[in-house]
Amino acid sequence: QVQLVESGGGLVQTGGSLRLSCAASGRTFSDYAMGWFRQAPGKEREFVAAINWSGGSTYYRDSVKGRFTISRVNAKNTVYLQMNSLKPDDTGAYYCAAVLNRGSVSQRDSSAEEYDYWGQGTQVTVSS
Repeated sequence: QVQLVESGGGLVQTGGSLRLSCAASGRTFSDYAMGWFRQAPGKEREFVAAINWSGGSTYYRDSVKGRFTISRVNAKNTVYLQMNSLKPDDTGAYYCAAVLNRGSVSQRDSSAEEYDYWGQGTQVTVSS
Protein backbone atom coordinates (compact mmCIF):
# COMPACT_ATOMS: atom_id res chain seq x y z
CA GLN A 1 0.00 0.00 0.00
CA VAL A 2 1.03 3.55 -0.71
CA GLN A 3 -0.45 6.40 1.29
CA LEU A 4 -0.58 9.81 -0.36
CA VAL A 5 -1.31 13.11 1.39
CA GLU A 6 -1.69 16.34 -0.56
CA SER A 7 -1.19 19.82 0.83
CA GLY A 8 -0.68 23.38 -0.34
CA GLY A 9 -4.07 24.22 -1.75
CA GLY A 10 -5.85 27.47 -1.05
CA LEU A 11 -7.52 30.56 -2.43
CA VAL A 12 -5.55 32.69 -4.88
CA GLN A 13 -6.33 35.47 -7.32
CA THR A 14 -6.06 35.13 -11.08
CA GLY A 15 -2.41 35.29 -12.08
CA GLY A 16 -1.20 34.05 -8.72
CA SER A 17 0.83 30.99 -7.82
CA LEU A 18 0.56 27.96 -5.57
CA ARG A 19 2.77 24.97 -4.94
CA LEU A 20 1.10 21.69 -4.13
CA SER A 21 2.91 18.90 -2.35
CA CYS A 22 2.12 15.21 -2.12
CA ALA A 23 3.87 13.20 0.56
CA ALA A 24 4.06 9.44 0.07
CA SER A 25 4.60 6.64 2.54
CA GLY A 26 4.35 2.89 2.73
CA ARG A 27 6.44 1.70 -0.20
CA THR A 28 9.63 2.71 -2.00
CA PHE A 29 8.69 6.05 -3.49
CA SER A 30 11.19 5.86 -6.35
CA ASP A 31 9.45 2.72 -7.66
CA TYR A 32 6.45 4.82 -8.65
CA ALA A 33 5.59 7.33 -11.30
CA MET A 34 3.33 10.07 -10.00
CA GLY A 35 0.48 12.03 -11.45
CA TRP A 36 -1.64 15.04 -10.59
CA PHE A 37 -5.32 15.18 -11.48
CA ARG A 38 -8.03 17.73 -10.72
CA GLN A 39 -11.79 17.78 -10.50
CA ALA A 40 -14.01 20.82 -10.67
CA PRO A 41 -17.56 20.75 -9.26
CA GLY A 42 -19.89 18.98 -11.64
CA LYS A 43 -17.08 17.88 -13.93
CA GLU A 44 -15.11 14.70 -14.44
CA ARG A 45 -11.67 14.23 -13.00
CA GLU A 46 -9.01 15.32 -15.49
CA PHE A 47 -5.31 14.76 -15.88
CA VAL A 48 -2.91 17.60 -15.13
CA ALA A 49 0.66 16.28 -15.14
CA ALA A 50 2.77 13.16 -14.65
CA ILE A 51 6.38 12.42 -13.79
CA ASN A 52 8.38 9.22 -14.01
CA TRP A 53 10.30 7.60 -11.16
CA SER A 54 13.46 9.65 -11.61
CA GLY A 55 11.97 12.98 -12.63
CA GLY A 56 13.59 12.77 -16.03
CA SER A 57 10.34 12.34 -17.92
CA THR A 58 7.27 14.55 -17.57
CA TYR A 59 3.96 14.92 -19.39
CA TYR A 60 1.34 17.71 -19.17
CA ARG A 61 -2.11 18.47 -20.38
CA ASP A 62 -1.97 21.17 -23.02
CA SER A 63 -3.80 23.84 -21.02
CA VAL A 64 -1.16 23.89 -18.26
CA LYS A 65 1.99 23.67 -20.36
CA GLY A 66 4.30 26.59 -19.62
CA ARG A 67 2.39 27.44 -16.42
CA PHE A 68 2.65 24.30 -14.26
CA THR A 69 5.74 22.29 -13.37
CA ILE A 70 5.74 18.84 -11.83
CA SER A 71 8.82 17.72 -9.93
CA ARG A 72 9.83 15.23 -7.27
CA VAL A 73 12.42 14.74 -4.54
CA ASN A 74 12.75 11.03 -3.92
CA ALA A 75 14.83 11.57 -0.78
CA LYS A 76 11.79 13.36 0.69
CA ASN A 77 9.17 10.98 -0.76
CA THR A 78 7.42 14.00 -2.18
CA VAL A 79 6.09 15.15 -5.53
CA TYR A 80 5.28 18.79 -6.23
CA LEU A 81 3.12 20.77 -8.60
CA GLN A 82 4.20 24.37 -9.04
CA MET A 83 1.30 26.32 -10.51
CA ASN A 84 1.89 29.80 -11.92
CA SER A 85 -0.34 32.23 -13.82
CA LEU A 86 -3.39 30.59 -12.34
CA LYS A 87 -6.76 31.02 -14.00
CA PRO A 88 -10.32 30.50 -12.70
CA ASP A 89 -10.51 27.37 -14.90
CA ASP A 90 -7.77 25.85 -12.75
CA THR A 91 -10.15 25.73 -9.80
CA GLY A 92 -10.85 22.30 -8.38
CA ALA A 93 -9.79 19.57 -6.03
CA TYR A 94 -6.28 18.40 -6.89
CA TYR A 95 -5.31 14.79 -6.35
CA CYS A 96 -1.99 13.03 -6.58
CA ALA A 97 -1.76 9.43 -7.70
CA ALA A 98 0.89 6.73 -7.96
CA VAL A 99 1.53 3.97 -10.49
CA LEU A 100 4.22 1.32 -10.27
CA ASN A 101 7.12 0.98 -12.66
CA ARG A 102 7.14 3.64 -15.34
CA GLY A 103 10.42 4.18 -17.16
CA SER A 104 8.92 7.22 -18.82
CA VAL A 105 5.53 8.91 -18.88
CA SER A 106 3.37 9.68 -21.90
CA GLN A 107 -0.23 10.10 -22.98
CA ARG A 108 -1.01 6.68 -21.48
CA ASP A 109 -0.35 8.16 -18.04
CA SER A 110 -3.07 10.77 -18.51
CA SER A 111 -5.69 8.10 -17.81
CA ALA A 112 -6.84 7.84 -14.19
CA GLU A 113 -7.34 4.10 -14.71
CA GLU A 114 -3.57 3.64 -14.94
CA TYR A 115 -3.01 4.62 -11.31
CA ASP A 116 -3.02 2.34 -8.33
CA TYR A 117 -3.13 4.74 -5.38
CA TRP A 118 -4.77 8.08 -4.74
CA GLY A 119 -4.66 10.82 -2.16
CA GLN A 120 -7.65 12.59 -0.63
CA GLY A 121 -7.13 15.83 -2.50
CA THR A 122 -6.46 19.48 -1.75
CA GLN A 123 -8.71 22.32 -2.88
CA VAL A 124 -7.49 25.06 -5.19
CA THR A 125 -9.73 28.05 -5.81
CA VAL A 126 -8.75 30.79 -8.23
CA SER A 127 -10.82 33.93 -7.98
CA SER A 128 -11.39 36.23 -10.94
